[in-house]
Amino acid sequence: MANTPQAKKRIRRNDRRAEINTNRVGRIRTFVKKVEAALDSGDKVAATSALAAAQPELARGVAKGVLHKNTASRKFARLTKRVSALA
Repeated sequence: MANTPQAKKRIRRNDRRAEINTNRVGRIRTFVKKVEAALDSGDKVAATSALAAAQPELARGVAKGVLHKNTASRKFARLTKRVSALA
């Protein structure tokens, strides 16, 4: 248990940040799932527009520190490859 006022404050702050970061990661997953759903349906136009919407979300996740740079890059590269392979 935290004893010092600063340690108590850090616990409060960490709880707030954890909730915000959880929401950020969930939002990113939603955008990625929209791309995957469009890919599964075979709709290239929808997949392309969903990918264009997901890319800034992945970049924002990196900027905010909830995703590693290489993780976001890998996800975006794999999605781009799948969208471009769609006939």
